[in-house]
Amino acid sequence: MSWQTWPMPFELAQVNIARLVAPLDAPALKDFVDLLDPVNAAAEQAPGFVWRLMDDDGNATAVQAFEWDVGGAAGLIVNMSVWTGVEELAAFVFGELHRQVLRRRREWFEKMSEAYTVCWWVRAGHRPTTDEAEDRVRDLRANGVSPRAFTLRQSFPPDMATAPLR
Repeated sequence: MSWQTWPMPFELAQVNIARLVAPLDAPALKDFVDLLDPVNAAAEQAPGFVWRLMDDDGNATAVQAFEWDVGGAAGLIVNMSVWTGVEELAAFVFGELHRQVLRRRREWFEKMSEAYTVCWWVRAGHRPTTDEAEDRVRDLRANGVSPRAFTLRQSFPPDMATAPLR
């Protein structure tokens, strides 16, 4: 068993944000909006899925967060979820259905040069808030990858999440 799936009292939180090229109800985003329910359903059925941020419509498109990062975009959407480990999240993110969305992201979202996705360990059962997610994105942008704010490409074991940080 790898450290990514230790049976520890930790779960992996992740957030990713995207700046929209048009409002969600615009024809240019129809395909993206049509994919929301199938992709969310696939995530919920994926091994290692624990929880995802949702609004009353069952997705997170109406969640107000990261407003400081909208810039000149038509809006910003937030995806936040909790998984049992890095390997499980990566398997979903790089799985076929989600890759279909990733391949088309430039049609729907502005290219972002700064960090827009971050992972961090939370105590099992904790559901992160958007304020926590904003803090982790700011940390990654300001300080780079660390046990406090990392990526799927460069992750840290959960025991480092409780070590003294900076």
